[in-house]
Parts: sequence; C-alpha cells; structure tokens
Amino acid sequence: MHKRTLGANGLEVSAIGLGCMGMSAFYGSTDEGEAIATIQRALELGCNFLDTAQLYGPMTNEELVGRAIEGRREEYVIATKFARRTDEATPGEMSTLGPLDGSAEHVHTSVEGSLQRLKTDHIDLYYQHRVDPNVEIEETVGAMAELVQQGKILHIGLSEAAPETIRRAHAVHPIAALQTEYSI
Repeated sequence: MHKRTLGANGLEVSAIGLGCMGMSAFYGSTDEGEAIATIQRALELGCNFLDTAQLYGPMTNEELVGRAIEGRREEYVIATKFARRTDEATPGEMSTLGPLDGSAEHVHTSVEGSLQRLKTDHIDLYYQHRVDPNVEIEETVGAMAELVQQGKILHIGLSEAAPETIRRAHAVHPIAALQTEYSI
C-alpha cells in the first residue's frame, strides 16, 4: 500500500483510508462482526487509516472502532471528529444530539468522550466536523492546539470549512488535513 504524508508535521497514512461511518449508521442494517473483521482485514492489506466521528451512530462507531483496534492501536492511524453536543445524547439515537458547539469547553469535553470510546490515550487526527458559525474559528483551533500540547491529539483537521476559515485556523495552528464530502 502506498503511503501519503499529511500536513507539515508529517502524519503518514495509507493512501487509501477506511471510512467507518456506514459500519454503524446511515446505510441500513449493520453487522458488528463483519465491521470488525473489515477493519482488521484492511490493516492486513496495508490500510491503516481509519475515519470515524462522534456523530456516527452517534457515538457507537467510535466504540466499534475502539473494539476493532484493541491490542493493535499503534498499528492504526485514527481520525475522528467532533461538532455537536452529546451531553444528553443516547448512543444510536440521532435525534438526541445537541447543536453545533465549537467552544473551547466543548472541544475539551468532546475529546475526552472520543478517547474513552476509542479506548486510546491519543487521537492521531482530530477534526472539527462542521464549523460552528457562532464561535470564532480561532477559539476552536486554539483549544485543539492545547490538546496537541497535552498529547491528547497529534494533528488537527477541519471538515467542510471555507477557504478563509482554513486560513484563519492555520494561523493559529497548522492544519494537517481537510475533509470535504465528495462522491464519485
């Protein structure tokens, strides 16, 4: 499998990543055993880059990924995302998610939930899933930069962000990756 380097700080990932969203939500019925086998087989084939998010399930996809990588965490590159409040969310119930929240406080509480669900002490690439129009991107990325300093995340990404927002964010801390939904 070919490798790619993301960002100036050199996050090396497999050229093909595995999006895990459909393993827990959105596309009909799911089979946890098959999903775990798929994640593990992907690694055997050289695909070590897994993408998940707190929103997927909600929260159940991060738990699934955590179970699938258990005992082999350091062989994978894990990307996950935060955006909406999950304080009162019920796993698996999309209607229980709260609003977007890019506040520094929410950044810090969200990462703790993701770390717990993924059963890891760090996240390789942590994205803001959707930019909160009510919070300056500098506040959000500033809080994410604190997580880098603490070793809880290694790299910062943005998903569905406009060019000017990306420039402002990058002025606070290097942005290693951008994610935009695209379907061929």
